[in-house]
Amino acid sequence: MMQRQEKISQVIVTAGQMRDIEDRIFAAGMPVVALMEKVAGLVARRIQEIPPIPRKKGLPQAVGSRVGILVGPGHNGGDALVVARELHFRGYEVWIYSPFSKFKELTSHHLQYAQSLGIPIYQTIEQLPDSDLLIDGLFGFGLERNLTDPIASAINQLNELSVPIYSIDLPSGLHTDTGVVLGTAIRATHTFCLGLWKLAFFQDRALEYVGKAELIDFDIPLADVEAVLKDAPSIKRITPATALATLPLPRPPVTHKYKEGHLLLICGSRRYAGGAILTGLGARASGVGMLSIAVPESLKSLLVSHLPEALIIGCPETESGAIAQLQLPEKTDLTSFNAIACGPGLTRDATPIVQEVIESDHPLILDADGLNILAQMGAIATLKKRLAVTVLTPHTGEFQRLFPDVTDAKHDTVKAAQEAALQSGAVVLLKGARTAIANPQGGIWMITESTPALARGGSGDVLTGLLGGLLAQAATKQISVEDIVATAAWWHSQAGILAAQERTELGVDAFTLTQYLLKVLSLVTIP
Repeated sequence: MMQRQEKISQVIVTAGQMRDIEDRIFAAGMPVVALMEKVAGLVARRIQEIPPIPRKKGLPQAVGSRVGILVGPGHNGGDALVVARELHFRGYEVWIYSPFSKFKELTSHHLQYAQSLGIPIYQTIEQLPDSDLLIDGLFGFGLERNLTDPIASAINQLNELSVPIYSIDLPSGLHTDTGVVLGTAIRATHTFCLGLWKLAFFQDRALEYVGKAELIDFDIPLADVEAVLKDAPSIKRITPATALATLPLPRPPVTHKYKEGHLLLICGSRRYAGGAILTGLGARASGVGMLSIAVPESLKSLLVSHLPEALIIGCPETESGAIAQLQLPEKTDLTSFNAIACGPGLTRDATPIVQEVIESDHPLILDADGLNILAQMGAIATLKKRLAVTVLTPHTGEFQRLFPDVTDAKHDTVKAAQEAALQSGAVVLLKGARTAIANPQGGIWMITESTPALARGGSGDVLTGLLGGLLAQAATKQISVEDIVATAAWWHSQAGILAAQERTELGVDAFTLTQYLLKVLSLVTIP
């Protein structure tokens, strides 16, 4: 049972895929009316379980006994009507808002029954009574057209009320796949996603509309999900269980430092010394067996003071304080390392260094100025020549410089990351409020929890070091690259969440973040 629940919790579907899955369920004999009763019953139960939410704009705490139900013409409206009926029977004061004149047959029957129970039904905003909570069942998944008046004006007025709004399946007005607002949309406080996660929940632009999201698992057979998704590139949430299972743990009882990965970091400049320190601290937290850090000679003593266990390699530097030449220790070359991470704090004066590591045949992570230099070289043409794995970790600005002809990363993170990975052959980690990791085969991992506390300078340097350390260990453990990249991003985001809980979103600087990385693992169970 737990195996099925874990798999279901990972799956992310488009509107078309969800429709195909439901069609299989109905074709197998599940009556639509029975499924509606089951799903809406689960939603009604959750509404009763969730503690009252403070009203918006600082008004008094909601008591939760007066509930307004927003009913649309389709089966999403039918779900809402079943919720209305169940809450009515449990003593809630319920009223219904539905400005439509035509309904699907099943929804119409439920509306007729609600009316027979004496539940008031209103067709204009002006008639609506006060309520402690609104439940949005206007439109579910699959909406394609822009909403127009009078429903668009009604949604805008509902959003202005100082009342929490719970949406069923998806906030009405959001496109299921892209998260685009179709004219206007409900700004939900809480959204109950039905059956399987929809792609919109993980698009940055939809986040201010979905509020707190949770999955209502109504027991979709796993075989139906797999049958529909078998030929499509996978889009999955990384869950704690998946991330922890990917970590190189437990270690074998007999091992040594070089069996636990050797990472080379190439980072820092006189202008950006902190970038080298933060990247090194991130790598330290990964548990990598051996850590070497190449920095300009003038930074060597500073790095030794912060990372005494690392081998600090002082390199000749330019007049501006960037690395001029990669000068590795005697009997050492780039083949001595399991992975290389390059970029934080380098400045573009280190262009020859980035060119050198790109020409190597070892797993390579490029970040920050490593990405900016790659963009100048021509990202797609350059990366296609590489024989080894490349991981790119851009934010949206860097992404647009790397891939100017790819879909705007600000508007569709998933599609943009997929296109970039397919064209370049690299694993692309596209940073955002919801980070997407794409492999060259079109598969996607989504990091579905994060915090704006990570919007601080240096946070990405920490991720590069952490990822580099895990990638170096993965090279000795036969772990897939995209899985280890997703695990590093999950670990990094969870450290930010934990730090923000203890220190507020204003108190999570990049150095503090490094101190929370191992705290995350101490709070969870390692498989």
